Amino acid sequence: MAEEAADTRSYLVVLNDEEQYSIWLADRELPLGWRSEGTRGSREECLAHIGAVWTDMRPLSLRRRMDSGAIGGAHASA
Repeated sequence: MAEEAADTRSYLVVLNDEEQYSIWLADRELPLGWRSEGTRGSREECLAHIGAVWTDMRPLSLRRRMDSGAIGGAHASA
């Protein structure tokens, strides 16, 4: 069985309107709803960058609702 060749392609870190991250091949057109975040490199470099910057996995709309107190309703009194 032949060894799998190393991935030498260039990737972009991409971001959607909900501030969710992914990687995309740099030589391909970005899918609708995604934009380049500015980081370009190997697959491993891009994934490492995402691991460092994407510390809150909640979608932006959920974070905004939680910050405004719109989720959870009334708080129980002690």
